[in-house]
Amino acid sequence: MIALSMFVVVLALLLVGIPVAFVFGSVALGFAFFVPHIGFDIFSVLPFRIFGIMSNTTLMAVPLFIAMGLVLEKSKMAERLLVSMSAIFANLRGGLGVSVVLVGALLAASTGIVSASVVMMSVIALPLMLKAGYDKSLASGIVASSGTLGQIIPPSIILIILGDVMNVSVGELFMGAVLPGLLLVGLYIAYILIYSYFLPSVAPVPNDIKKVSFKEIIFSIVPPLLLMVAVLGSIFAGIASPTESAAFGVIGAILLSMLNKSLSFEMIRYASLETVKLSGMIFMILIGATAFSLVFNELGGTDLIVEFFSEDIGDVWVFIGVAMVSIFVLGFFIDFIEISFIVVPILVPVMDAFGIDPIWFAVLIALNLQASFLTPPFGLSLFFLKGVAGDTIKTTQIYKGIIPFIFLQLLGLILVIIFPNLVFAFI
Repeated sequence: MIALSMFVVVLALLLVGIPVAFVFGSVALGFAFFVPHIGFDIFSVLPFRIFGIMSNTTLMAVPLFIAMGLVLEKSKMAERLLVSMSAIFANLRGGLGVSVVLVGALLAASTGIVSASVVMMSVIALPLMLKAGYDKSLASGIVASSGTLGQIIPPSIILIILGDVMNVSVGELFMGAVLPGLLLVGLYIAYILIYSYFLPSVAPVPNDIKKVSFKEIIFSIVPPLLLMVAVLGSIFAGIASPTESAAFGVIGAILLSMLNKSLSFEMIRYASLETVKLSGMIFMILIGATAFSLVFNELGGTDLIVEFFSEDIGDVWVFIGVAMVSIFVLGFFIDFIEISFIVVPILVPVMDAFGIDPIWFAVLIALNLQASFLTPPFGLSLFFLKGVAGDTIKTTQIYKGIIPFIFLQLLGLILVIIFPNLVFAFI
């Protein structure tokens, strides 16, 4: 019970708004100090754990993929993609919305950074959709959900973190997430087309879409596709590890920015500084979570949870249901990184006890964590969208627009649970 109270204290402090890394570390120190049989001696192994984290070749892919995404963010690639896609679907009702979803998918496969994708889509696509007469709620839902596809479509930062936390191959996780990611894209597009068909006023056909030549379309779509194929293809083919492919992706992103004539010292400086900030945040949380897990495991927390599910309940589907509902509910209040480092390590031993395939379970978690970006009141994608939109769109309109896409994500999650071969098709 002391271990469970430790978990509750962490969640309470996170909800108050205290920085995550400090919450993990301070709670671990506090419980080690006040519980007599623990003591500070338990932290004698912490330096070795930290050294293991910093020398982990899998986690080295995180700052590299972040750098790749930040360079592409400033290369004006998204703007050219959206203009070209809009021209392709210009005469289709809801076609502009479909274009935004497809661009979001391409950005997800090229960058893997949700915050960058949502901000880019909000800056570029949202004004275009509102100018075309799209319903504000629908436009908000499309932009926020499309920008969040980077959470599940490889290369995804969360898949790398889950691969490390769950001790599974990141390359196999990337392969397993491809079809579930495309399934979400298909569900989004189907919803937009059906909704706009029955309610034409919410997604009118724009009259002033810019005419784009076939040559411009090719030059705006093919380069990011080539980068995506090069990065992911080298991983899937076994030619390179995720870390090596990430390094190649950074070089490819710089070459693309040179092609777009947007490469500058200021861009490199921006990408470098932001990469250090984001990577530092993730690794500080990981170090704090390591200290937390040392004390939590010493208090018998993991053993208690394994015993509860594997012996007291003993049903694998009840465990999967409880795990998915818990992650979904926690996603309303805390970020995916906290969930990955607090909840997932607790679930892994139970998963092993039931003999659940870790790749399939990791993809389920990733799909579920994607919803955490969209669920009110603390969904980060909603904050990014509102920050860019300002007074143009009300918060209530954003919430109204995102609800159908949350249900579509849950439908996608259920389909992957029912049809696990969606994960194993490319593995």
